Amino acid sequence: MRRFSLIGRLGPDDKGKINLVQSDSDVFEIDFLDGDLRMGFGIGHALDQLAFLGLQPSEKGIDLVVLAALVNAGDTRVSRKLNAQDGWTREIDLYVPVSAVAAWTESTGSIESMLRFLSGDRWRVFFHDRTKRTRTLAVAPKRLAIDGLTKVSLLSGGLDSLIGAVDLLSGSERPLFVSHYWDSETAKAQAYILDRLENRFGKEAFKSLRVRLGFDKHHLTTGETENTQRGRSFLFYSLATLAASAIDGRTTVDIPENGLIALNVPLDPLRFGALSTRTAHPHFIASMQRLIDALTLDVELNNPYRHMTKGEMVANCADKSFLEKIVANSMSCSSPAKARYKKLSPRHCGYCVPCLIRRASLEVGLDGDDETLYMVEDLKGHILASDQPEGEHVRSFQLMAKRIRAKPDLAKILVHKPGPLHDKPDEIPDYADVFRRGVLEVAELLKGVRARPGG
Repeated sequence: MRRFSLIGRLGPDDKGKINLVQSDSDVFEIDFLDGDLRMGFGIGHALDQLAFLGLQPSEKGIDLVVLAALVNAGDTRVSRKLNAQDGWTREIDLYVPVSAVAAWTESTGSIESMLRFLSGDRWRVFFHDRTKRTRTLAVAPKRLAIDGLTKVSLLSGGLDSLIGAVDLLSGSERPLFVSHYWDSETAKAQAYILDRLENRFGKEAFKSLRVRLGFDKHHLTTGETENTQRGRSFLFYSLATLAASAIDGRTTVDIPENGLIALNVPLDPLRFGALSTRTAHPHFIASMQRLIDALTLDVELNNPYRHMTKGEMVANCADKSFLEKIVANSMSCSSPAKARYKKLSPRHCGYCVPCLIRRASLEVGLDGDDETLYMVEDLKGHILASDQPEGEHVRSFQLMAKRIRAKPDLAKILVHKPGPLHDKPDEIPDYADVFRRGVLEVAELLKGVRARPGG
């Protein structure tokens, strides 16, 4: 098993000796400054976009993104299969250049705990000072700040963030949408949605920040890749926090995610812990908020849909007729590229957990008017093998719905399985209720769908 140490550097002046804690680890250095002494890997482009809007973020916000970028590098370029004794847990040390070491070292323990909860890996984080020449990395604005931005909202290209955007723009908000992408399908969905929103609500109704940030084989030469990407939400939230830190006053970052996916309760005993994503789990959001507060960034994270199912989000969308026109081009699938194996253009598979929840929500909220392209167009067309991907999650939802119908109070116990909910104990009954409603919402879609072992 290989252990990894990733060292962040900031240009030719950053040559200080790093005392490795794990001396037998494989060491890789990532220089975040390009040849022009500009932040690379998409971070510089993000800073340029903010400067174009007349916004200058906090240096601690930039530190946060550098940390998140190093997490992303380890998360995507270190194989779980090759480097974990249990097939999942990797051991990765990060050495992060920051603007104020003291402000960061106080939060080291909580950062490591948060990352372990999110990804299931053992992370150790160490901080060192930036060089004198890189004490300030923010790009100075050359224009007055865009006036009237009221909040920041994540826009991933998925259905939930699309509904979040429509609801904000239909009200009195003037948001700054923040998007992160790496693959072409995500980029295409985001670009389409932003174009349609501008066409519907006007060019000045919102502003957007789109960041392509990631690491390929040329950036980090581990010779490995990893597709689980459990740490991606830390990068997404960090980019949004960076943007929010540039807006005057306390700024809210909306994280539009339905309660069923946010909790992501394992539907079967084999998907405990980080095997199920914790992208918007309440404990992760609360942990991230504690870090933001410790850094004295005037930013608040909020998931306004945490007690709603996806179907309820669709049904209550502030402009449902507009949503219906463009919803097919949003992207919910966990791996749309797998359609290529069947010689099809990238599309929703139709049978992963996010696809099933999406299909059920459109069945409920749009009365079944779903023009999304799915690899498996008709779930009732044939018997699905539950020991194969096409039927695995169908059967899991059906069995969970059966358990919930037989013992409704079981939901109050199951919601604790993905992670602690002690951060907001008064909301536990609401989480249990949205989990129950969400499972039954999908179960309605799956009525008459046949799934059994071996097909």
